[in-house]
Amino acid sequence: MGKSHEILQFTNHVIQGRWFSLFASFLIMAGAGATYLFGTYSKEIKSSLGYDQTTLNLLGFFKDLGANVGVFSGLLAEVTPTWFVLLVGASMNFTGYFMIWFSVVGKIQKPNVWLMCMYICLGANSQNFANTGALVTSVRNFPESRGNLIGLLKGFTGLSGAIMTQLYLAVYGNDATSLILLIAWLPAAISVIFVYTIREMRVVKQPNQLRVFYYCLAIAIVLALFLMVMTLVERTVRFTHAAYVGTATIACALLFLPLSVFLREELGVFRRKNIIEPPRVSTTEHPPVPVVVVVENKDTNNNLKCLSFNDIFLNKPERGEDYSILQALLSTDMLILFVATFCGLGTSLTAVDNLGQIGESLGYPTTTIKSFVSLLSIWNFFGRIFSGFVSEALLVKYKFPRTLMMTLVLLLSCIGLLLIAFPFNGSVYVASVIIGFSFGAQLPLLFSIISELFGLKYYSTLFNCGQLASPLGSYILNVKVTGPLYDREALKDLAKKGLTRSSVKELTCIGNQCYRQAFVILASVACFGALASLILVARTIKFYKGDIYKKFREQAEATEAEMASTNNK
Repeated sequence: MGKSHEILQFTNHVIQGRWFSLFASFLIMAGAGATYLFGTYSKEIKSSLGYDQTTLNLLGFFKDLGANVGVFSGLLAEVTPTWFVLLVGASMNFTGYFMIWFSVVGKIQKPNVWLMCMYICLGANSQNFANTGALVTSVRNFPESRGNLIGLLKGFTGLSGAIMTQLYLAVYGNDATSLILLIAWLPAAISVIFVYTIREMRVVKQPNQLRVFYYCLAIAIVLALFLMVMTLVERTVRFTHAAYVGTATIACALLFLPLSVFLREELGVFRRKNIIEPPRVSTTEHPPVPVVVVVENKDTNNNLKCLSFNDIFLNKPERGEDYSILQALLSTDMLILFVATFCGLGTSLTAVDNLGQIGESLGYPTTTIKSFVSLLSIWNFFGRIFSGFVSEALLVKYKFPRTLMMTLVLLLSCIGLLLIAFPFNGSVYVASVIIGFSFGAQLPLLFSIISELFGLKYYSTLFNCGQLASPLGSYILNVKVTGPLYDREALKDLAKKGLTRSSVKELTCIGNQCYRQAFVILASVACFGALASLILVARTIKFYKGDIYKKFREQAEATEAEMASTNNK
């Protein structure tokens, strides 16, 4: 009876603990990357609904728009509990992608293009609710390790497409239409299952916290390497359904492996807090107070507090303190971050979206082009992990500003863009690695910098506002710059052959010149973004030389002392 009671106590302690909440966040983020699979199922949409490439590109734009405009989810999180944000996201995900699946399989009448755009925008926008619910809550629960944490969470999102590909091959076979159905129900189901698990808690100091994150890092890297190897092998070897089931099982086992690390850590916390106690003769003793205290309340009156002109523009808090939403958005620091993000993520997204045509223009075969995409995806993951863990280590040990890491990443992306502008034999392989790495590194750095400069009080809204520059940069640099310049070079090729645009169905350019001018412009824009980031380094270097985590350590120590005092009563 006593042993069973202890097991029940421990189970309850685990479910209510910070580590299990983080594990649930890992799973939710691992299902929040459906937008990365658009290239896999877009052909099914195109063929079943009879779309041309222009219409498909329009769907792709609305997909990117939905994925990057997360302001609504941030504002909603300011005034509602986390469980509500996750439920809204799950509903949007299921509705959007389920209606796309219904349309593709012919269960309903062929919808208008604008309606399909709305469906995919709705489904893609749902990932912002998962991001807001899981990522923001986790950062608030582990504020002293935010760089490591954001790197891990965004890393799992980067692996999401590869994980769901393995699952759909195991469950449905090689049927891209069924992949849309899987994207509709699986992420939504994960959010619903863990809807009450992910919640904000009072911070408690834990000595093994950094070591636990490094264990998770090792597991994530093994998972990434396994998925990369399986992706490459599946393109050269014909797999049976049983083999697909086997690879999906291994991928899921690796995905769930952090739970064992968290269970061991929770057991240590459980014992340290004397929750496991020897049997007592007296039954009148009060049970100890649980370690974790949930603080899931929203001060809506404070959120809606009006600020004067002086408060917004003149009487701003010190860096690192809690800014209001308007104070942060109208600050010089945020403006510089917006410019750097516009230049960095805008150029990177443009390169990613054009990678297939870049390979085609340089005469690479289809299988090699797919290898470029695989390389870019895996190094996107390593960029996310690297920027999170390395920037955190450099910041803690050497006071190395995270803004300076952002500058270096943008300069690195310039090199990758120039390798495409001036290609040589094998240069696209190197460019895929560099662009993938720098692209992946930028978002964790952006999210960490926003949390450090403007505080965590309104982080839900601010980090979603911070990434608004990404779709704007992608639209201008991709649609208005790269696309027209590519088409102009293609028309020159046609003119040399004595042909006109009406003579061919698809406008294609072959040769080194196709993307040269466009990518020289992109490299220049990325360089300008690096210079803007360097200005932010100069503005924030004094802040980063201080102890930016001091107040969080003091809060954790105060909470620990309070709990110890309560348990001793």
